[in-house]
Amino acid sequence: MSATAAPARRIAVYSGTFDPLTLGHEDVVRRAAGLFDELILAVAIAHHKKTRFSLQDRMAMAAEVLDGLPVRVLPFDGLIMDFCRQQGACAVVRGIRNLTDFDYEAQMAAMNRKLQPSVETVFLLPQAELQCISSTLVREIATLGGDVSEMVSPGVAARLKPQPLQA
Repeated sequence: MSATAAPARRIAVYSGTFDPLTLGHEDVVRRAAGLFDELILAVAIAHHKKTRFSLQDRMAMAAEVLDGLPVRVLPFDGLIMDFCRQQGACAVVRGIRNLTDFDYEAQMAAMNRKLQPSVETVFLLPQAELQCISSTLVREIATLGGDVSEMVSPGVAARLKPQPLQA
């Protein structure tokens, strides 16, 4: 490297459906943003899943919740390694809550390394009190009228409240 060349920016991608973004996701985002020069929250289009919120709604919620953090919110479709290559990312960030997550994510990390050896996978655990939170459970609790205010940010909680039926 020449004396005038700037060091490469370390860009990481944190991907998921974020349906919805939980406090656990937010915790991982905050800590990952401190480890890299740039963090991209890649919101999956998720053709293979039936999401509660549209892609536009999930991106809007993420942008609102993460406002003020050095994070870009972008949509992605297809292989995450292709997205990482397009964005010039050197790492993928994955949040893991338990051994079940770790087993799945370790297998994905090994496969991703085969697809794109230059992209590392970084595992981060959310704070202990947030490790029981999953988007699936948040959606189910909210659908059944439960209080999710300690699991998601206020703006997300408001969007999860059942809407009154129109007469």
